[in-house]
Amino acid sequence: MAHRRVTVVGAGNVGATAAQRIAEAGLADVVLVDIVEGLPQGKALDLAEAAPVVGHDMSVTGTNDYADTAGSDIIVVTSGLARQPGMTRDDLLAKNAGIVRSVVQQAAAHSPDAVLIIVTNPLDAMCHVALEASGFPPERVLGMAGVLDSARFRTFIAQELGVSVTSTHAFVLGGHGDTMVPLARYSTAGGIPITELLSQERIEALVDRTRNGGAEVVALLKTGSAFYAPAASVAQMVDAILNDRAAILPCAAYLQGQYGADGLFVGVPVKLGRAGITSIVEIELTTDEQAAFDRSAAAVRELVDTMARQAAESVVS
Repeated sequence: MAHRRVTVVGAGNVGATAAQRIAEAGLADVVLVDIVEGLPQGKALDLAEAAPVVGHDMSVTGTNDYADTAGSDIIVVTSGLARQPGMTRDDLLAKNAGIVRSVVQQAAAHSPDAVLIIVTNPLDAMCHVALEASGFPPERVLGMAGVLDSARFRTFIAQELGVSVTSTHAFVLGGHGDTMVPLARYSTAGGIPITELLSQERIEALVDRTRNGGAEVVALLKTGSAFYAPAASVAQMVDAILNDRAAILPCAAYLQGQYGADGLFVGVPVKLGRAGITSIVEIELTTDEQAAFDRSAAAVRELVDTMARQAAESVVS
């Protein structure tokens, strides 16, 4: 029986670690593609040579040619630049939009039935680029952020309460960044809402830490950013799709009226299966939660509008 196939675009830390988790979990053969010659080939060879020790039969190959990715079930896009000193947010937005547009066009042309998982930041805005560049229906384009943000929130809840992280559940809505909306009343330990277990002050501290989870890792590392938890989050989404689990996971999804947002990628709970997003799960928000969600959606809209302006300016010039 032929193995399923996942393409991971970008052989940096997130991409290579995602490839490792996908292959070692026996989920699929992995094709690692990168613009840098030798980088994906070297990392893929290293990963392939670990297979006899780990004990899996998935192939891991590296390439600079998108033709080698043909027939992929899932395309994971991790390629992009980190913000450099002196680079504005708008500079980063324009550069990464260009990268994502290029790689998605090439990968989608060779795997027209794939599901796209976008990891490149600013994530919600990059999902818009991917939707346009691929020509895929919205249910086959989604962003990895909510799984990661929820995992961070769960980690902090478990540490705060001194309980197993497996007993915790967390719920995070909104854009990926400092406007995200962790929902405390839907976040639990052993099924008990954390609002019953922690003071409002402690909850707010955990929410704040979750919002700044990525920045906290960056500050500690000095160079580079998080990759173990993002890669694990990608692997969970890949598993849900390939195995048609109908798992409810928080992902950046294209909203068409849900939660009061229209024509915008924002993080919400979705049911994930073989066809990508099979449904968007809507819950009733309090007035405060809806207001926070609206602020988050507005921040995403601003990025999308900036990209549209940059595209128009580049055509004029």
